[in-house]
Amino acid sequence: MSIQVGDNIPACTLKTMTAEGPADISTGDIFAGKKVVLFAVPGAFTPGCSMTHLPGYVVNADKIKAAGVDTIVCMSVNDAFVMGAWGEAQNASELLMLADGNGELTAAMGLELDGSGFGLGTRSQRFALIADNGVVTALNVEEGAGVDVSSAETMMELL
Repeated sequence: MSIQVGDNIPACTLKTMTAEGPADISTGDIFAGKKVVLFAVPGAFTPGCSMTHLPGYVVNADKIKAAGVDTIVCMSVNDAFVMGAWGEAQNASELLMLADGNGELTAAMGLELDGSGFGLGTRSQRFALIADNGVVTALNVEEGAGVDVSSAETMMELL
């Protein structure tokens, strides 16, 4: 069963790329006392993620933050090196690019995607959520291909 509105974000340690290399960051550090928009993609550098999903959040970062959001998180079941490089390539300096390399947070939230048919293994479903102090207040999971309910524009309407 997947995470639901009203649930707490599970405790987990993820990775982010820093100037010194990959660094641990806990969900507590990310969500405690903050309003956060987190969106997850099946894979960095993949077409839909690179052409539509991430760019929507990059272009709208200032508007999202002006609506009271402290942190915008882009998460993928990729490593910190890939997420760092993807963030740089997409000019995503206003976003926190998170690597859920082993898919631990994705699994804890019940939002895994079986991408083995495409040679991707287990990945994250495409989704977006809003959390206030670690409690999910909105959750939109894409039913199929495409970026609709998890887009920056859709999530901005919920802020």
